[in-house]
Amino acid sequence: MSEPVTFESLDLSPAILKAVEELGYQSPSEIQAQCIPLLLERKDVLGLAQTGTGKTAAFALPLLNNVDASVKQPQILVLTPTRELALQVAEAFEQYAKYTRGVEVLALYGGQSYGVQLSALRRGAQIIVATPGRLIDHINRKTIDLSNLNALVLDEADEMLRMGFIDDVENIMEKTPEEKQTCLFSATMPKQIQSICSKYLDNAEQVKITPRNSTVDTIEQVYWRATTHKNKAIVRFLEAEDYDASIVFVRTRNDTVQLAELLEREGFSAAPLNGDMNQQARERTVERLKSGLLDIVIATDVAARGLDVDRLSLVINYDIPQDSEAYVHRIGRTGRAGRKGKAILFVKGNERYLLRNIMRHTRSDIEQVELPSAKIVEQKRIEALQNKLSMSLDHKDIEFFSEVAQGLGEKLELSQEQLAAALLCLAQQQSPLKVEEIKVQQRERRDRDGNRGDRRDDRRGERGDRKGRRNSSAPMDTYRIEVGREHGVQVKNIVGAIANEADISSKFIGEIRLFDEHSTVQLPQDMPAETLTHFQGVHICQRPMKMTKSTHPADQARGNGGNRREGGRRFEERGERRDGGRRFEERGERRDGGKRSFRDPRSDKRRDGNRDGNRDNRRKNSNERNEINFS
Repeated sequence: MSEPVTFESLDLSPAILKAVEELGYQSPSEIQAQCIPLLLERKDVLGLAQTGTGKTAAFALPLLNNVDASVKQPQILVLTPTRELALQVAEAFEQYAKYTRGVEVLALYGGQSYGVQLSALRRGAQIIVATPGRLIDHINRKTIDLSNLNALVLDEADEMLRMGFIDDVENIMEKTPEEKQTCLFSATMPKQIQSICSKYLDNAEQVKITPRNSTVDTIEQVYWRATTHKNKAIVRFLEAEDYDASIVFVRTRNDTVQLAELLEREGFSAAPLNGDMNQQARERTVERLKSGLLDIVIATDVAARGLDVDRLSLVINYDIPQDSEAYVHRIGRTGRAGRKGKAILFVKGNERYLLRNIMRHTRSDIEQVELPSAKIVEQKRIEALQNKLSMSLDHKDIEFFSEVAQGLGEKLELSQEQLAAALLCLAQQQSPLKVEEIKVQQRERRDRDGNRGDRRDDRRGERGDRKGRRNSSAPMDTYRIEVGREHGVQVKNIVGAIANEADISSKFIGEIRLFDEHSTVQLPQDMPAETLTHFQGVHICQRPMKMTKSTHPADQARGNGGNRREGGRRFEERGERRDGGRRFEERGERRDGGKRSFRDPRSDKRRDGNRDGNRDNRRKNSNERNEINFS
């Protein structure tokens, strides 16, 4: 019988082992046990695993082990499809490198100041975690040197393909040294990913992990379809639920502090738990939680690793994890040793695909719940008041207060009920008993029979993904951005910027049209004002987007239709012509070897004279719209 695999048996450095032990890792997961030895030997690895099988540590620990801290140049490059995943992976690297002296980690992603990133690059970071778009910008600006790169990791390769980043990924790979270690992790293996593997991986070892159900029956799992009122909602849920202690998971360290301050203002006993806290402060917070001096901690995934507190009976996922395995670890903080627990997941409209990933990975049904009503919260507050009143009857001065109350009633000519009501009104001013309803604007659609339903019903969406149907009922607004063909922009640049900067899945980005000096893009209605403000400074092809809501009637008419195709990207220019010819893709090549020019709708109608005028106009209209639709 073979010996069980431990982290100590994997030949990792003592500094890394110390960090792993401190994080509470007990033993390697299946993918970690298989990948770490291969990567320590500097072999190329192809990992086939669902999102959330513990693969971050599987590549981060061995690659970190091989870093030369004396070389102040990028040695490890990890490409991720989203900035959230980039931050998550970078934070994990930082935790693993805690006791490895001289190693610096840097996350490069859109939306962050170039100045901050340039300063960090000048100081010399050995580990770079980046989204493709921002890394391309640094490469083009010649502000990053990849000549000393030893290892390249493509994380969530199939997701990068789906989001339209795969060309950027290949462009980056072409600019890295030929002699390097390459790792690719993907849940699926479409043809383009297979092509990359055969082109860039050298005799790669394949590691395939089959997911299994890792949640327990003692945990009740539900989700709430989140709106812009998440802060109000979490207060509502925490008041309505019965729990001893709770842990709330958020995405970033800064969020732990802000949400803890919010809950404290609302009267809860709450504190943050994040990677910026030193070990002593972290232990003190956990000890307060265990002893009952603290009821709620707001934590990041990495900071909560190894957290084992018997009192925890409620887990709230304020931010849905990108990684399904992270969800399993999160809710595993409760429901232990046969005890009952509850897990609540907040899911925004553009995060439904992550919910489906989690349900597939855990093989469990997660039921939808409504926001607790004002009536429920009022009843909870009244019950809490009743308990306090019962306890106050044992106060040593209760007789004195009884005499004072009787005297006040006589002087003011109040009945006992009136006096009690007046005193309650004064006592509850800091924590009002009466609760206002949260107005949530639900978007509904009606079928042909007039029945209402969720406008993004899961089953309808999944059918659309498979069959490539148009969703003509989803309300969309059209926005103008001040970047066009003359600036070198391509549709994929716009998709990548919006997907990363606004955390919007590409499937919710509608029609994109490129013109000479500007472009238009359709996005779901009611985009928050702060998101639109943020887009003012986002750069595409080194130019600010300056996004504004379009007021052009034709744009708005297109936007209201939600003109998108489920199932993948499609340029209107691509397709078969009736005369057997073929329309080429965005580069506009003609069958006769010539180049076809793209023209603004306001430009002249110059065409070859040998074509029929009507066909010319139809062809011109097609050429002038680089139309893209997303799954």
